[in-house]
Amino acid sequence: MTVHAGPGATETTLETAALQAEIDAAALAGGGTVVVRAGVHRTGALRLRSHVELHLEAGARLEFVPEPSLYPPVEARWEGAPTSVHSPCLYAHGETDVAITGLGTIDGQGQRWWDKFRDDPDSLAYPRPTLIGLHECERVTIRDVSLRDSPAWTVHPLLCQDVSVAGVRITNPPDSPNTDGINPESCRNVRISDCHIDVGDDCITIKSGTERSPERVPCENVTITGCTMVHGHGGVVIGSEMSGGVRNVVITGCVFQGTDRGIRIKSRRGRGGVVEDIRVTNLVMSDVMCPIVINPHYFCGPDGDEPHVGDRRPYPVDDSTPVFRRIHLAHITARGVHAAAGHVYGLPERPLTELTLDDIAVSFAADAVPGRPAMADGVDLMVRQGFHLGNVADSDITRVRVDGCDGPVFHVDDSPTLRQEEGSADGDGD
Repeated sequence: MTVHAGPGATETTLETAALQAEIDAAALAGGGTVVVRAGVHRTGALRLRSHVELHLEAGARLEFVPEPSLYPPVEARWEGAPTSVHSPCLYAHGETDVAITGLGTIDGQGQRWWDKFRDDPDSLAYPRPTLIGLHECERVTIRDVSLRDSPAWTVHPLLCQDVSVAGVRITNPPDSPNTDGINPESCRNVRISDCHIDVGDDCITIKSGTERSPERVPCENVTITGCTMVHGHGGVVIGSEMSGGVRNVVITGCVFQGTDRGIRIKSRRGRGGVVEDIRVTNLVMSDVMCPIVINPHYFCGPDGDEPHVGDRRPYPVDDSTPVFRRIHLAHITARGVHAAAGHVYGLPERPLTELTLDDIAVSFAADAVPGRPAMADGVDLMVRQGFHLGNVADSDITRVRVDGCDGPVFHVDDSPTLRQEEGSADGDGD
């Protein structure tokens, strides 16, 4: 069944009821395509259904009106914890074969949401809507659409299986708060490819809930290929919500430009979870603050100011102690770096193990700007520094070149079994 959405709304009318009726009619008929014709279509939250493809023709624009009453609360997660949130602009829960496709644009009209959040976060009864929120769905496809000005996270698959995001363009202003690009959380079999992401927070973040989540569901079997990522706090990020664990991740063939950090893994004591079997290859970065960050002392979010988070002394190991292991990074070029070549740490009570850094070339910007490589207590502003590593065990560094740093290429603490190939510290640092 194919249904064609109308010619567009006037400036004062909404098409929410008409669009939802077409989606529901297609679902009742057993599935089909709802085609949104060229033109502007103003709407509130829409609920997607099983076996229905929402297809936006070239020139079509879905504008989500920033009126909170149009986004009634639904149960989801916010920053890894279960809670009520404003309904995503495009929302599905428990559906199968859900698709959003086409060369049209989905506009979250985020400015009013961002202003409310900045001026008075408590004025919102619930956390802001994500632009696309798909919860407990199977076989999800998002392809070719342009996504812009999301009120919060842009694409958030939660507890989904078999997710494909391809050829998507995401644009949110660099100063827009919490407007991450694509955030798969506790999902299995995720493929992100050929996307361009320019946002105000992390470009792609892999998550699996926090210690406040009743479930401990990993995010696993994730591939990220052929993407360009601009601005944002990180290019590809794991955590800090990783209590369910993150495993089997491949990141390859991507370009990062102007992101604060490139590859970023973050957690803290109390979160638990295991990050393992991560393969990162063939990346080019430019104008980044710090290309590689692994930080187990991340202090943002609830309980981030607790004394145990930043303490560098060893603590007892239990189920709440995060684990980082088998993380391999190779064939990476980073030019125009500002703060440091890398900040790579484990915990004193549970070191980072089986790390590989191979064939990595870093050079610094001539006009480098000081920055803080990792958001952790005790990490000061740096400029043109080399790799800082600590509590790293049974790991290897080979073929690493750092040009233009001030001081030694490697600062290594408490890592007696870290193996460094002779000549791997090439560069013109002192």
